Amino acid sequence: MKGRVLIIDDEAEIRRNLTVGLTQEDFTVVACPDGLSAIHELNQSREKGIAYDYLVTDIFMPDIDGLKILKVIKNQYPDLPVLVITGFGDERLEVTALSEPNTGFLDKPFEISDLVEALAELEPGQTETSAAAAVQDDGMRESVSAYLTVKVTDQERSLDLYDELYHLPGVVSCDAVRGDFDIILLARGESMDEVQEVFKKVGNMDGLEVLSMSPVERPKLDRDVDSFIDTYRSAVRSEQQKQMGKQPGTISYIIVDIDPDAIQKIYTTVFFVDEVVFCDVIDEGSKLVGMITGFGAMGRTPRVIEKLSQIDGVLRVREAKVIKLIED
Repeated sequence: MKGRVLIIDDEAEIRRNLTVGLTQEDFTVVACPDGLSAIHELNQSREKGIAYDYLVTDIFMPDIDGLKILKVIKNQYPDLPVLVITGFGDERLEVTALSEPNTGFLDKPFEISDLVEALAELEPGQTETSAAAAVQDDGMRESVSAYLTVKVTDQERSLDLYDELYHLPGVVSCDAVRGDFDIILLARGESMDEVQEVFKKVGNMDGLEVLSMSPVERPKLDRDVDSFIDTYRSAVRSEQQKQMGKQPGTISYIIVDIDPDAIQKIYTTVFFVDEVVFCDVIDEGSKLVGMITGFGAMGRTPRVIEKLSQIDGVLRVREAKVIKLIED
């Protein structure tokens, strides 16, 4: 046997053709239709002590694009050779893919012989075959966060009230917005009691009406998906958020009403939309709160809203555009 190959491609015909072709070339092949199923397959194989010798992944898929999968898999399985395949390639995509170690790039359409040759050009390597180590409790407590939406009832004092909220201890973000409310706050503390104290101060301020308070919840995801998102967040998203903060463009909050039974699919899909800066779960898994940017989409925020609205299980998407009142 020449090796064990995991294929990720959303087109059934391509999966079938690659599976048959590589099997005839003496490879063992498993094919997955999307990123989430591939994540499960990699982790389940590791727990069973089964190694993969190659990953072949498309770039454009319905849930997580191949470049994002590439980033995380290279973090989790640094020795695994990866071949990126696409029918919509350009120089930028190729340069991005090849910036990862031991990674190849192949444009569609191609023959099986081209695929075998491209795999042979990669350095030999494998996924690990030992089960993932259990996460150790280091004794550190996670902080608690919650969102507060506020209506300004004294418009003549709106700037002074915003400035007071912006500098209130315990408030980690404060944005004036256009929408169903005027200001959205995110407060953080070591306990919910600390967060409640912050919001109590807000509620006692004259000229403001508190509309809602929603603690941030950890999404209920499968262990493999949860680990994948944590890895992506630390390896990629934190740097991406820093860069977005430096770029011009439209910034908005979104409040997404969802079917709680579809939380995993919806959360992971929204989390990996490029225009989404961050995404939090609130209200017992029935809503997502996030921030989106129009940069890279010519400021067409409605296009992003439309994209989110088409996800199965999304019931409603509301937008609140950020108004810049204080310069950083």
